[in-house]
Amino acid sequence: MKAIDKLNISETTRLFSNLSFDGNKLVHKPGSVIGSTALIAGTTVGAGILALPAVTLPSGVLPSTALLIGVWLYTVLTGLLIAEVSLNGMRHSGRATNGLLAMVESTLGAMEARFAGGAYLFLHYALLIAYVSQGGEILISAIEGIWDLPPTPTWMGSTGFAVIFGAILYLGRDRFIEKLNSFFVGIVIASFIGLLLLGATQVNPNSLLSQDWSALPPALSVMLVALFFHNIIPVVATQLEGDAGKVRQSIVVGSAIPLTMFLLWNAVILGSVTPTMLENIGSTSVFDPLQVLRAGDAGEWLGILVTVFSEFAIATSFIGFFYGLRDLFKDMNLFSGNSEASLPLISLILFPPMGFSALNPNIFYTALDYAGTFSVSILGGVIPAVMAWKQRDKYKELNQNLVPGGKLMLVIMICIALMAIVLGNWK
Repeated sequence: MKAIDKLNISETTRLFSNLSFDGNKLVHKPGSVIGSTALIAGTTVGAGILALPAVTLPSGVLPSTALLIGVWLYTVLTGLLIAEVSLNGMRHSGRATNGLLAMVESTLGAMEARFAGGAYLFLHYALLIAYVSQGGEILISAIEGIWDLPPTPTWMGSTGFAVIFGAILYLGRDRFIEKLNSFFVGIVIASFIGLLLLGATQVNPNSLLSQDWSALPPALSVMLVALFFHNIIPVVATQLEGDAGKVRQSIVVGSAIPLTMFLLWNAVILGSVTPTMLENIGSTSVFDPLQVLRAGDAGEWLGILVTVFSEFAIATSFIGFFYGLRDLFKDMNLFSGNSEASLPLISLILFPPMGFSALNPNIFYTALDYAGTFSVSILGGVIPAVMAWKQRDKYKELNQNLVPGGKLMLVIMICIALMAIVLGNWK
């Protein structure tokens, strides 16, 4: 009993062990902090980065940098809240796995879990619509440029993108898709480094001085989407065997890597924008500096790198959210008893994004706005704080809190999430 009394409940190390049989031998296979950090970083870096220059251009580098860091701090805190609920849930239930929706149901109830499931479903469909739309536009632009073709209907690009990747995901085995995704990630990293090195040579210092703090609110929703990684936290908690210190380290470092990439990307792109481009903001409904760079106004090679980086960043994000939605539908036991479930399941996932993208080819930014203002604010802001509140009240001393400040901090985080919804719709 004395040994038990001396346990440090405030910082429990390794709630369980990842054990598996290798033949007749029991093997301990713990997850690594590096691997979990990479998982969070890879999940975070996606197509949201592509929309950043378009929404931050009106405000300028300094205001958008300040807001981006603020959003990152908030996402880290809410991510730690999800980790807290996940780890405490493991401790109380004795289970080594605890999915996000399962966490909501166990802490808040079945009705709240259905609401969270609706938000989760909306988020995935909104982002898939954005990815299909933008991926198709980039694909068509690249094909027209390579073969010197006349302008092609934009719906053909979104349809082609969905069909190509849908076929790959339908025909390819999970291991093949994993290797393909890793290859795509390598291309994203290489093109990003090249983009920064080449783009930095074209940065105009005067462009970095432009500031308009009043133009910040519309950028908030895209930033929330770009820095969203909360759905992967329960997986990280399981991989790291419930070790709170390691989970905290992975969340902080894993999210800081994409933040650094976003800050550099934002500065290089906005720094490459000329005064002439700035004058055109008021004459277009959506000012996209990436389109200007792809056209070669800031250098042919920079345009090529932007195209490569953009398309493969979208592809990796598309694959990740495709599997997220697929797993959700499988958990809902859709098409049960159908031996050919994969085809209708993939059709259910792909047809809505393909249809919306074909009807509205310019839906990329709109979809990201709705995803950020509603789903991300709810799933990554309100729900984690409410779950932590309920769990802390229920278990009290047995809980391990990863976010200090008590209930006051939870109230502040809920208010920030609700404020984000309001500001995200600021026009």
